[in-house]
Amino acid sequence: MPVTVGVLALQGAFIEHVQLLKKAAEQEALSDWEFIEVRTPQELDRCDGLVLPGGESTTMSLVAARSKLLEPLRDFVKVHRKPTWGTCAGLILLAESANKTKKGGQELIGGLDVRVNRNHFGRQTESFQGPLELPFLGEDAPPFPAVFIRAPIVECILPHQEGIQVKEAEREDTVIAPSRKVKDLVAEAATADHVEVLATLSGAAARSATQGRDINPDSEVGDVVAVRQGNVFGTSFHPELTGDARIHAWWLHQVQAAVNRRKKLGQ
Repeated sequence: MPVTVGVLALQGAFIEHVQLLKKAAEQEALSDWEFIEVRTPQELDRCDGLVLPGGESTTMSLVAARSKLLEPLRDFVKVHRKPTWGTCAGLILLAESANKTKKGGQELIGGLDVRVNRNHFGRQTESFQGPLELPFLGEDAPPFPAVFIRAPIVECILPHQEGIQVKEAEREDTVIAPSRKVKDLVAEAATADHVEVLATLSGAAARSATQGRDINPDSEVGDVVAVRQGNVFGTSFHPELTGDARIHAWWLHQVQAAVNRRKKLGQ
């Protein structure tokens, strides 16, 4: 059976993700893989891993609900704990809490014990690109050309707890994800109770960026723009809008490890 990776194709830059996933698989000489666009629960059921692309998170959640995909997505991420990667809007959807939004206007999938600040970097005209150090790609890896478009940041790492994030639910203009329980040993093996910070962007550098201008982040600790927790990976920026397939290649190896673990445990 091939390893199947899906890209949620309801809105946003899903085609670009599919193209880079194929490029990454070719570069890594990964055989017997398939990459599909996901629009139905049946297509989601085929997937060993899933990418939630950049786009408009509110629109994605509304279309997912109308397509009867929202609950299957929550089960995929939080019950079955299959590898899931969200970029920009996808990161928002995978957060347990999101602020700068009105209750009822945005539904979340959850999976990452973080609060995200939507549109942290401002409007479309304030989009920018900058070289970003990503140690998880290797010590000597060249900086990644990170593209930020109306991007969120991880504003706060939340304590891991069973059920919903109660204190977050009490905050104004904040929505939270519903809780789900892991049901099997395979899912438990992919669960983590802490969030790893994988990349930060200097806040000072980010604030100085203007449209069409590259920036050079300095050494100060700044905005959190990439995190991982167990099976869930999130980036504020858009790797799919570059020709650089390194993050996609790294993530495919995470999917392969998860598939191998599932096989070893007999499920």
